[in-house]
Amino acid sequence: MKYDCLMIDDEKLLADSTAEYFNLFGVRTAVAYSVSECRRFFRENTAELLLLDINLGDGSGFALCKELREKTDVPILFISARTSDDDKLVALHIGGDDYVQKPFSLSVLLAKVQAVLKRYGQSGNRMRQDEVQAGQQGAAGPERYEDGRLTVYFPARQVLVDGEAVRLTSLEFKLLAYLVRNENRVVSKQELFENVWEDKFTGDGTLNVHIRKLREAIEREPGRPEYILTVWGDGYRFCGRKSG
Repeated sequence: MKYDCLMIDDEKLLADSTAEYFNLFGVRTAVAYSVSECRRFFRENTAELLLLDINLGDGSGFALCKELREKTDVPILFISARTSDDDKLVALHIGGDDYVQKPFSLSVLLAKVQAVLKRYGQSGNRMRQDEVQAGQQGAAGPERYEDGRLTVYFPARQVLVDGEAVRLTSLEFKLLAYLVRNENRVVSKQELFENVWEDKFTGDGTLNVHIRKLREAIEREPGRPEYILTVWGDGYRFCGRKSG
């Protein structure tokens, strides 16, 4: 079966009540209470989005996220009572799209889930990253960016650095594509939240981690970026270096 959302949490009451609430609002949601149940779920079912707890009875949500990222790029939202900044950084660094702290408001979590499903599309028809609008003008732009070192193929959603393929999650590619499409223009954080995450509940911390991951992927020296520059108080600017 095809589901919109799979919630993986060993707190059965919370998982069941959340799934019931989501289903009432038309978000088809299933639950798995353990790592093993999650694996069994994917043998016969699909889901467009995952809500993943960190502490599971038979394993770690971090390890499960790494395992899933080898097979799928569906959005993964971590949900956890753990408040450490280190936990949040790890969750986002290993492939999580966002981090939601427990206890959460069901209505706020539903709004976030609906925004993510809208962003990627439902029922296997996720939005192609190359269809992201190019800034406020909404121009389609060229099919690729190339400067002799960095290459971004928008239709294929592929990134090369010095000819070597770089692996990015769907959200990371969408963020990079938006910045590249808006080359040499300062893009505010709010604009990124609205056009990349399409989610007003996303925080600065999540954006900062994803920017750092992009820098680690494409910059020669992530601590001294040449491509993705921070414009303090305003946002970020992709500094293009077109050859020729």
